[in-house]
Amino acid sequence: MTSRSSARLAALTVAAVCSAASTVVLTSPAHADTARIHDIQGATRISPYAGQKVTDVAGIVTGVRTYGSSRGFWIQDPTPDDNPATSEGVFVFTGSTPKVAVGDSVTVTGTVSEYVPGGTSSGNQSLTEITKPTVTVLSSGNAVPAPTVVDAKSVPAAYAPAGDTAASGSINGLTLDPAKYALDHYESLEGMNVQVADARVVGATDPFTELWVTVKPREHTTRRGGTLYGSYDSQNTGRLQIQSLGSTAAFPVANVGDTLTGTTTGPLDYNQFGGYTLVANEIGTLKSAGLQRESTRKQRGGELAVATYNVENLDPSDATFEEHASAIVNNLKSPDIVSLEEIQDNNGATNDGTTAADVTMTKLIDAIVAAGGPKYDWRSIDPANNTDGGQPGGNIRQVFLFNPERVSFTDRAGGDATTAVGVTKVNGKAQLTVSPGRIDPANEAWQTSRKPLAGEFVFRGRTVFVIANHFNSKGGDQGLTSQYQPPARSSETQRHQQATLVNAFVKDILDTQKNADVIALGDINDFEFSDTAKILEGEGELWSAIKSLPKSERYTYDYQGNSQVLDQILVSPSIRRGCDFEYDSVHINSEFNDQISDHDPQVLRFHP
Repeated sequence: MTSRSSARLAALTVAAVCSAASTVVLTSPAHADTARIHDIQGATRISPYAGQKVTDVAGIVTGVRTYGSSRGFWIQDPTPDDNPATSEGVFVFTGSTPKVAVGDSVTVTGTVSEYVPGGTSSGNQSLTEITKPTVTVLSSGNAVPAPTVVDAKSVPAAYAPAGDTAASGSINGLTLDPAKYALDHYESLEGMNVQVADARVVGATDPFTELWVTVKPREHTTRRGGTLYGSYDSQNTGRLQIQSLGSTAAFPVANVGDTLTGTTTGPLDYNQFGGYTLVANEIGTLKSAGLQRESTRKQRGGELAVATYNVENLDPSDATFEEHASAIVNNLKSPDIVSLEEIQDNNGATNDGTTAADVTMTKLIDAIVAAGGPKYDWRSIDPANNTDGGQPGGNIRQVFLFNPERVSFTDRAGGDATTAVGVTKVNGKAQLTVSPGRIDPANEAWQTSRKPLAGEFVFRGRTVFVIANHFNSKGGDQGLTSQYQPPARSSETQRHQQATLVNAFVKDILDTQKNADVIALGDINDFEFSDTAKILEGEGELWSAIKSLPKSERYTYDYQGNSQVLDQILVSPSIRRGCDFEYDSVHINSEFNDQISDHDPQVLRFHP
């Protein structure tokens, strides 16, 4: 995922914004020295004053940001107009620590600018600002304009208008309709003092001192208090990011399901890493919901337990081996086979050509034994150096971890980074040409991405084919709050190619042996309702078993307050047909502030 260490880019004028989106017809502004904040904000996302100098813009300071690269303050006009589409607040970018305080009555002279967090290539909306300011403090200690309440009643159910087809799908030039669309509602409050009350946490506190709440407590609720992202049309309009203008040490350390009781109040900002954000002067009191990490049940004697777990760039220098081992032993109950994703090489991100991961795996296996688990064995194929994406030098790969007391691995020599695994028929049964082996590793679908690892296992005399996957990430996709609606998902093109190849390989196995037990699992980096999943499933060759769970339990990851599926276990008809399987998404990471990975592991139990 893209780093969220924010680096402020230069503010962009309307011309730069429009060059990436559309040509906005500018209204005739009032004379610059008579402009008020609602005149500057205007009734669209682009200020009619963008690129122009304004003088003596009056307002009361509602918030001051003294940290980071986006230092400045917010002002709000205490005498609003009667147009709900025009915001009464605006951010004044100073670049250095502002010399104003909350409650100051000020006038500001400067240049109106449309700053696009992340740059125009990100597709993000722009933030109207006054830059290069000259500030005059008229008086201090004034009452701050009363906050606008943001709640379930005020935020519309519809997420965003359809973008203007003549402007490449941009909504920048459209007149805001804050009573109809959530994004328009939030935009109409940009820079204003807003407030939420008794808000439930739907995205845990992260290392960047931010969390997510919902103002709609009944919106697509998960069983454990989150908000479910169940389709492209259920963006969840009640989600709102919370940051703080106060001390980072005082910021609440929250898990999903907790509540910020009382009121949380501050200016409404827009940033690169989540869009609309309440930057709090006053933050509610944290009330814990007591969320506990889940544990699955132990597989029975005749059941084969197969799991997938993304361990997030695990290398020998990490301090999380004991915790990962405990998770595998105590929360996953020592599955018979585990597909591990993001195992790094023996020196992690040191970019010196090392590709072997035996030190990493030995350390993990020893930690599992120390935690009371079995002495696992493992199989994998080292990638060619720096060819499979991920952290440069880390050489992430998938690894089969398996318990040799319960299941055996069929070794068949010849598999390496560049040799493609095939399927043959031997004595009427399907057999891999190499085991472990990689699926079509030279295909351009796997460029700078992890190649699937196929292996052949035997459990109680029955062969089970397992394919460990880690598909292309969502990096480069436009965010849900993008100026382009609907946002483009450019990264899925490669995942569709990858899914096509994996499905074709499974089809080869099933064409050779109709009743073969085949499992394709891993970090698919896409939703169970996505076209990627549909391509993987094909014409019934596979089926995503997470769909056997109630909808409120279908999630493996939490992104910007949306609980969603990225990790999946797909099964062949012989496993699905008898309904003799059990699926569990074991929530031990995604909902917690002290997670050791950002993914929840998945477990499938069945009788081969």
